[in-house]
Amino acid sequence: MSNITAAMVKELREITGAGMMDCKKALTECNGDFEASKEFLRKKGQAIANKKSSRETKEGSICIVERDNKAALVKIACETDFVAKNDLFKGFINKIAEQAIEVGVEDLMEKSGSEGPIKEQFIEIIGKLGENIVFVEGKQWEVGRNSVIGAYTHTNSKIGVLVELESDKEIDASKQKEIARNVAMHVAASHVEAVEENELDAEIVEKEKRFLIDQAKDSGKPENIIEKMVEGRLQKYKKEICLLYQNYVKEPDKTIEQYLADEGKLIGAKFVVKQFYKNQF
Repeated sequence: MSNITAAMVKELREITGAGMMDCKKALTECNGDFEASKEFLRKKGQAIANKKSSRETKEGSICIVERDNKAALVKIACETDFVAKNDLFKGFINKIAEQAIEVGVEDLMEKSGSEGPIKEQFIEIIGKLGENIVFVEGKQWEVGRNSVIGAYTHTNSKIGVLVELESDKEIDASKQKEIARNVAMHVAASHVEAVEENELDAEIVEKEKRFLIDQAKDSGKPENIIEKMVEGRLQKYKKEICLLYQNYVKEPDKTIEQYLADEGKLIGAKFVVKQFYKNQF
């Protein structure tokens, strides 16, 4: 079949999302057979993916999808900011996040979601956008009774945060989610290593302690004074990187701990931040 019409090209483009010229070439090569043309385009996408797989991916976006008591955050990288802002790319990462809610993010590229094998979905989008696109990492959570997930994605889609907030009783979930989202927004704007001091990574604390000791030695003060200086500065450092003790970005006159206590009093409940997850480009 040599008479390939514009309507046929348009229909194949709507089905596959491939470019007009690619669709025309596929239909021509396959004599107008739509199924064969779709396979032709899929193989072309695989070839493009193989060719571009070694190219560096420094840009990208983060997408969070929430559903009932579940949420998934995915971090997907591409080569240029131009593609990161592309609507087709944004739709793609949203689709991947939607599937990650159900299948999880561990070994995501080896899994199949509602749209088919995840790996093939990446091959397809690489073929359409012409850049190397890779899944970097992510998180999938499901919370139980009296807990909600607060999610926040910064407007540039470069920072994403999940916060699990637990209440000591059953309350209006929408209000609880609003509070959790406010905490997530704070985490997005701040340097946070742990919820509270006893959760801090010992290696992070030890690294800071060594730095403070080296810094204090330059002062020329006696050893016993240096020890007190380091201990005081280390305690200050710990509070600065723990979520509960930080000044809440929307109300700097109170800490996150105070914000949660105040909101709890208004509702008649007590809130506990169980965990948080932050990722960014």
